[in-house]
Amino acid sequence: MQKKYQTFTKFFEFKALVEKELGKKIKALRSNNGGEYVSQEFKDFYVAEGIKQELTTPHNPQQNGVAERKNITIVGAAQAMLHDQGLPLHL
Repeated sequence: MQKKYQTFTKFFEFKALVEKELGKKIKALRSNNGGEYVSQEFKDFYVAEGIKQELTTPHNPQQNGVAERKNITIVGAAQAMLHDQGLPLHL
């Protein structure tokens, strides 16, 4: 139970920081339905703040296309740097 409370507290701090720095509101939060972001406390907070909750199937990263594309981009960049330095692509 402590982890869920800590997650809520950290998300609350993160939301305040992002909105202050960017001057924009968080519109949606996508999570993998693993439990950290689905407590009643979070649900009440989403409603009060107008945040849309988007849940994907747990342990199924393929449903998060944005993150998967970013991961592919990062891996490609790392491989290019390894290749540029003459290092093997696998370590």
